[in-house]
Amino acid sequence: MAIHQNCEGLLRRDCLKLGLGALLSGGLTGALGARAGAAEATSRKTSCILVWLDGGPSHIETFDPKPQAPAEIRGEFQPIQTKIPGAVFSENMTRLAAISDKLTILRSVCHNQNNHGAGNHYMMTGAPTRIPVSCGAFVSFHPSMGSVVSAERGAPEGMPPYFSLPSMTRSGGPNFLGAKHAPFVVSDDPNNKNFIVRDVTIPQELDDGRANGRREIRKRLDQFIRFHDRAAADPVLGADENYQQAVSLMTSTAAQKAFQIQQEPDSVREAYTRTPLGQRALLARRLVEAGVPFVTLNDGGWDHHSNIFPAFKTQGQKLEAVVATLIEDLHQRGLLETTLVLVMGEFGRTPQISTLPGSTTPGRDHWSSAISVLVAGCGTPGGQVVGATDSRGYAAVEKIYAPENLASSVYLKLGINPDKILYNSTGRPAHIVSDPRPIAEIM
Repeated sequence: MAIHQNCEGLLRRDCLKLGLGALLSGGLTGALGARAGAAEATSRKTSCILVWLDGGPSHIETFDPKPQAPAEIRGEFQPIQTKIPGAVFSENMTRLAAISDKLTILRSVCHNQNNHGAGNHYMMTGAPTRIPVSCGAFVSFHPSMGSVVSAERGAPEGMPPYFSLPSMTRSGGPNFLGAKHAPFVVSDDPNNKNFIVRDVTIPQELDDGRANGRREIRKRLDQFIRFHDRAAADPVLGADENYQQAVSLMTSTAAQKAFQIQQEPDSVREAYTRTPLGQRALLARRLVEAGVPFVTLNDGGWDHHSNIFPAFKTQGQKLEAVVATLIEDLHQRGLLETTLVLVMGEFGRTPQISTLPGSTTPGRDHWSSAISVLVAGCGTPGGQVVGATDSRGYAAVEKIYAPENLASSVYLKLGINPDKILYNSTGRPAHIVSDPRPIAEIM
């Protein structure tokens, strides 16, 4: 498995002011109505596939090109027409432009966390870090969206409710929700012909009788009250929950079936591309078919301080091929109505192209004032661009939204009230999202 490493910032209060104006100018009624639909979303068994582009993808090289800007801003790529009137994408997004009637592009998400550790936390949880953190930090001050969905929604019998492939994101953990709501990580490559998933089969050295005997012993031990007392913060509890989850996986027919990606026709596997990301996207589709409510695809290598243009000619086009296939496949199977697809990273990139000392190829640096997010499915209106950045892509200037608004939208689509209060192991309250207003245009 390739390991990607990242390197080492309009203010959030301004974003919130403008976001509030956007809601009051015409979206508040729709937003409140969307909240009333949370119970309906739960009854429809909605799910989310988050394609996380770790490092921060350029908004200019994807969904917000600036063809009229000077060369040192617009870069090497040409704009292409989409099915959305008046909207263009970068030429790297040809297949997504062709199905743009099925998706929404948010061009005006922003925040003020301009390093990887803090930016990842804000976008992944909908909450800023409580203290300044380093660029390379893996921190958790608040449960991630996947962990909240795990706690609030659960999953079908025998299946974990939250998966992350092939690794957990920097801030993708459960925080005070506990180990049970950490993502189940599938690190193996589904593109490998010998692909297997850990904990899905009972180890050969344990026959079923011995395994059942040990489970009976554990069941009796679990009657002690301390194993069920979260306020005691017993470290045994986390291990016990992981044990129970492993047993459920081993004995679950649904889990066995979901992971059998080899049963997919060759034509389907080829359509998703025979790449690790492509086959993980296919596995994610199989997981939501099995009822899993949240799957993250953690795709690294998007920190393009240099070599950005050659990288987008390969990496960018491979990404859009996978995402386009996933959306089309979900649509053809009737799953797009109940499956939310998100494509995003921790921030965008600087409009001004630069070349780092010692580098021979140009790139773009971190930029959290303008972030493009792809949203499709689960009731999201297709064929629209929401918000805008200025003529050179420096700042969001229309219908500005913060990560809190995006997270609230996700929760509502998955049948969760973003205004709900959670309690940690000591009884301290915490809102799921501090600003529960969703992005009205995608509800």
